[in-house]
Amino acid sequence: MWAKIFPSKPKSPEDVVRALRDSLEEGRGQTDAKAVKKMHEEVSKAVSSLKVMLFGDPSNDIEVKQQDVNDLVRLACEGELLILIAKNLSLMEFETRKDAVQIFNNLLRREVETSSSGCAVAKVAENDGAVMKTLVSGYDDGDIALNCGAILRECIRHEALAKLMLDSGLLWRFFALVEVSDFDVASDAFTTFKECLTRHVAISARFIEANMDRFVQDYNALLRSANYVTRRQSLKLLGEMLLERANYRIMTHYIASPANLRVVMNLLLDNRRNIQFEAFHVFKIFVANPTKPVEVENILVRNKERMLAYLTDFLSDREDEQFQEDRGLVLQEIRSLQETPENNNSS
Repeated sequence: MWAKIFPSKPKSPEDVVRALRDSLEEGRGQTDAKAVKKMHEEVSKAVSSLKVMLFGDPSNDIEVKQQDVNDLVRLACEGELLILIAKNLSLMEFETRKDAVQIFNNLLRREVETSSSGCAVAKVAENDGAVMKTLVSGYDDGDIALNCGAILRECIRHEALAKLMLDSGLLWRFFALVEVSDFDVASDAFTTFKECLTRHVAISARFIEANMDRFVQDYNALLRSANYVTRRQSLKLLGEMLLERANYRIMTHYIASPANLRVVMNLLLDNRRNIQFEAFHVFKIFVANPTKPVEVENILVRNKERMLAYLTDFLSDREDEQFQEDRGLVLQEIRSLQETPENNNSS
């Protein structure tokens, strides 16, 4: 009765964030089932309130209040809200985690006409990207791996955070993460890995060029993976990257290596048609190179007859006009290869 006469004052964004922090702190390390259940309930309640503040709730006729949104953006910039979410996903239940990810990503892309505009990105970048390091580590926990991946990809949309992801060395972890036994986690990790390398191509190109030897070595290991999906995805991504204009120096470096050519030729002989197809798109770049190094041309010359026999009927039933045209051009280029004194003298 008294609640109807004197309705409680709506909680402010500051109140809700404080309640979220307090609930997480009280519940952390708890083993008692009742205490854990209470923590889950309180955290869920706080996260739901934050979601309503950002998106409203049409089913209950609750509209978004711009002041609440502004306050949440400010808290994301100045306080611990984003850090709270990133570091405590494992303490949340499944649906609560989904809402928390939605809140984090929305706050990161918000632009509010205040002096705090864009500073949520700066908050994530603080302390050499501590938040992003926490999220990458989240891939080790199957329960939250996909949630962490969703946040990381939102972070990578921002150039400053994509650069930080590369410069901090976090990318190197993904060469192992894309190979984990959990298919869903590995697939999600590969999606994030690809986003790192393709979202801001000028930045990723500089990173690869600065770490060329290590990158090529680690990437070729993916191409040799015993996992079919890893081989196929890595091959497809490599083909896309080598044809990207910003990656011209990377492409010329990669196709100048006889070792790299051998890797790709072996994949061309794979017994999986999709692997063969993706390998062909990399192989054709080696063949089309007008300035082939002697060592590369020698491999092609020595294998000329076998390649012509193999490629003549190679995926000939594939209904892809561009592929069939490319196959014809590759055959034409291989037929034109001639032995030279340099070919004969090279090993």
